[in-house]
Amino acid sequence: MNCFKSFLAEHMAAFVEYRLQLGYSIKPMVFHLKIFDRYVVEKNTTWASFNPSFFLEFRAGLDYENRSKNMSCRMIKMFFNFLVRKDLIQENPLLEIAQLPKNQIVPFIFSPDETDLLINSVIKLMRRTEPFYLGDFSAYISFLLMARCGLRISETLNLLKTNYMPEERTIYIEKTKFKKDRLIPIPKAVVAEINNLLNVRRLFFEKEDNPFLLVKSNQTKILKSYMDLKFKEVIKYINLAQPRKIIGTTNFCGPSHHSLRHSFAVNTLKRIKQQSKSPQNALPVLAVYMGHCEYKYTTKYLKVLDAKHRRQMLDFSMSMNEAI
Repeated sequence: MNCFKSFLAEHMAAFVEYRLQLGYSIKPMVFHLKIFDRYVVEKNTTWASFNPSFFLEFRAGLDYENRSKNMSCRMIKMFFNFLVRKDLIQENPLLEIAQLPKNQIVPFIFSPDETDLLINSVIKLMRRTEPFYLGDFSAYISFLLMARCGLRISETLNLLKTNYMPEERTIYIEKTKFKKDRLIPIPKAVVAEINNLLNVRRLFFEKEDNPFLLVKSNQTKILKSYMDLKFKEVIKYINLAQPRKIIGTTNFCGPSHHSLRHSFAVNTLKRIKQQSKSPQNALPVLAVYMGHCEYKYTTKYLKVLDAKHRRQMLDFSMSMNEAI
């Protein structure tokens, strides 16, 4: 079904289908195209309307940060490149529009003690009644894999039972963000907890039909929305809930489940430095472990030394902002 309403609807649908056939994820693209589609309808747009000033006005009206505005324009620019290839227009009107300067992103970092506190609190908050116990236990394993192994939340939730190899103490991760599979070793403590989960599953189910490792008592897969609720609950419980702060051109992010992955990387590099070794030399290995397609993406973790350093950056930025 075509979700677009403007006179470009047919072409937008064809573009989305084209990208889908190439194997790309279309969800972000559809999101941004729908916003542009509504704008085209509101402005009673025609082909003659498409000039650089039209798109500058569109971008200025977006209630987003610069990073998201750039993303939106990039998606629309790709769409207009598609129209050029289809000979529907002669040139792309977005070609000469420069990107807006991006805000610096400073992620929330859990210290090792805070990570331990969060994991232990997840255990304390687990509901012991039959309808909820297995789901909460599975959520705990997801948190554990993010905190102790640096996995993305999507990777934990998509794990199959066959991806886990207890004898080798490894997990095989398929279909990652960058379409790269990887086999990673996991700590003994994590292996023990996953084995405990599988033992609990055998008590719950006479016959297991769900191939996923993390499931609820009704054998349905654990969803990200479920994890979001559990994360909010535990962050509030340990008094670490705090909103994102935008100071000048810097975004200080609040805690999220992805912060556990960031914290794993930052704290790993800190331990390497404390051992008088080079964090820079460790980046290629860490990049492979975390599933980055290029290790240059892992270098961002060098910008924040640890949780204390992040708090100092935030405090300094706030004091400077108040002084202005």
